[in-house]
Amino acid sequence: MIRPRVIPCLLLKNEGLVKTVKFKNPKYLGDPINIVRIFNDKEVDELIFLDITATSEGRHPNFDLLGKITSECFMPLGYGGGIRDLEDVKTLLSLGVEKIVINSAVVEDPNLIRVVADYAGSQAMVVSMDVRKGLFGRYETFTRAGTRATGQDPVAFAVRMEKQGAGELFVNSIDHDGMMQGYDLELIRRISSSVTIPVVACGGAGNIHHLGEAIRAGASAAAAGSMFVFQGPLRGVLISYPSQEDLKKVLP
Repeated sequence: MIRPRVIPCLLLKNEGLVKTVKFKNPKYLGDPINIVRIFNDKEVDELIFLDITATSEGRHPNFDLLGKITSECFMPLGYGGGIRDLEDVKTLLSLGVEKIVINSAVVEDPNLIRVVADYAGSQAMVVSMDVRKGLFGRYETFTRAGTRATGQDPVAFAVRMEKQGAGELFVNSIDHDGMMQGYDLELIRRISSSVTIPVVACGGAGNIHHLGEAIRAGASAAAAGSMFVFQGPLRGVLISYPSQEDLKKVLP
């Protein structure tokens, strides 16, 4: 039996990698090419790169940088950030990106999901959902790196994205991002029980046991940032990934 995927999620800002806490205060990690090479050696399942400023800056993906990244990346790669139309998608696929991760653009143009799915296949169309819990425990979906509220309930939003052709959902908890205290398991349960497509949980993992908790809550895969790039209470930068043996022990 194939175990669930465990995916490092890496944040691009300009041409460097950073890590945030609750989508704020990005800390510089280093050169993305060097970090990809380290993850190659560790034989990770998959990588996701998210450019956290492309949309807010009104620019397209950094295709030159992504071409360098894909040329060094030996595992499946997903990318999100600044994707506006099918031409962006075609360019990304030509560079070797396998999964197209779209957040803001699918809210502003929901038809884009179907366009991408028809062109590349639904398995390549990943809708990214940034979710925050507000007053009275109500969840809300956000766009533009967590800065723009949509007023949309994430469960209803997830169901609609599946109907429109999304092949996978990437669900990131803004409240748990970078905290390393565990995923928002309630959010994972609500969304995963409402759709039939895979749900990738992100936001909050601090140790290998948290990964197993996300899978048992209904996620098909567990993504994380901080636990793969930081070590110790002072958060010194150290790139790591659990051994295959350790992952098999904690993942259901």
